[in-house]
Amino acid sequence: MLKRAEAPRGNTSPDTFDAVKEVSIIGGGPAALIAAIMLSEHHTVHLYEQGRMLGRKFLVAGDGGLNITNSATGEDLYDQYQPQALMRPMLEWFGPVHLRAWLAALGIPTYVGSSGRVFPVREITPAQVLRVIRDHLVAKGVHLHLLHRFVGFDTAGDPLIEHAGGSMALRSKAVLFALGGASWSRTGSTGTWRAHFDAVGVRTVPFAASNCGVEWDDRPGLVPHAGKPLKNIGLSCGGRMVRGEVTITRTGFEGNAIYPLIPQIREAISSAGVAMLTLDLKPDLTGSQIQGKVMDAAWKERPAALNLDRPSVALLKSFTPIQRYLDGTTWGHDIKHVEIPVKALRPMDEAISTVGGIALDEVDADLSLRKHPRFFVAGEMLDMDAPTGGFLLQAMFSMGVWAARHMELKMVR
Repeated sequence: MLKRAEAPRGNTSPDTFDAVKEVSIIGGGPAALIAAIMLSEHHTVHLYEQGRMLGRKFLVAGDGGLNITNSATGEDLYDQYQPQALMRPMLEWFGPVHLRAWLAALGIPTYVGSSGRVFPVREITPAQVLRVIRDHLVAKGVHLHLLHRFVGFDTAGDPLIEHAGGSMALRSKAVLFALGGASWSRTGSTGTWRAHFDAVGVRTVPFAASNCGVEWDDRPGLVPHAGKPLKNIGLSCGGRMVRGEVTITRTGFEGNAIYPLIPQIREAISSAGVAMLTLDLKPDLTGSQIQGKVMDAAWKERPAALNLDRPSVALLKSFTPIQRYLDGTTWGHDIKHVEIPVKALRPMDEAISTVGGIALDEVDADLSLRKHPRFFVAGEMLDMDAPTGGFLLQAMFSMGVWAARHMELKMVR
């Protein structure tokens, strides 16, 4: 069995194996990279990536700061994932503490920032993190094959890889697919692989945007405020409430307070055609406190009495009937219950991640395909969801370790 994460080496004795066995990994993202490193302890590992470099989406995700995991523990951690039943055992086996220890063993120390977000120490860039991981892959003897694209399965059911010299079938005893989802197509994540799995009887789910912006009907009064933040606000939808910050866009909202609510918003739009988002502009004040502050103020002075900035005032006006806004007797309620009808999610290619992909009833608990037990899947290929804030990247690493662990166990049998 692979070691949890205290160091990037396994703890299985070499004599457990009859011989070194060949493993193939298709994909070049976090799940694929960490799985390759773990499996390289006792196996010959070949990693196939369709692009000219590894981890392109990893680098894009790190633009502005590589939020690599989160310090949340226990239920606070597990509750971030849908479905929780899928991710919980993987996070227990290889969670944020293990990932940080593994990175530290590679020479990548981390620190906890705001809201529990974990980053490499400030002088270490995302490109440097990726370079360290790649160098470790090479040092461990992993065979890297760039510009090698998965194009389906041959008549024997083996994966087909296309490259400049032609094509080849992978006859490995175990294969890990980590092909990504369908967001940020410029990084190679197009989701076109779904057709290949459907063709061999593995049911897939159409992709949908996650960790993305939302749209509402035209609100001319908010157009001048596009690009401006609303800080320290509360948002709720479908019984879930999130504190944080959003940015007003020309069409709606985006930002860290909206992303965790996307599953609830998506479900409401699917079932009712619209999702009602409730905005609390002053989550640290009660309605009574708000009403007390504006009770004796003229209507033009009320925003100053509450320290509301101009974007907040514009938003309140846009979603509050004008007479109600001017009257002011309901501000204690209205400031904390700005009802915003959301009509759509932003396009999938703008999303940070996607849901959809391999249907979960096609996958065993060890991440192998039930109809093709020597094939494993990990990462955004699976129909699961997690918000940003480090949770999404943590899921990719956790799934990669989990798949590697069970591929090794299966090859021992």
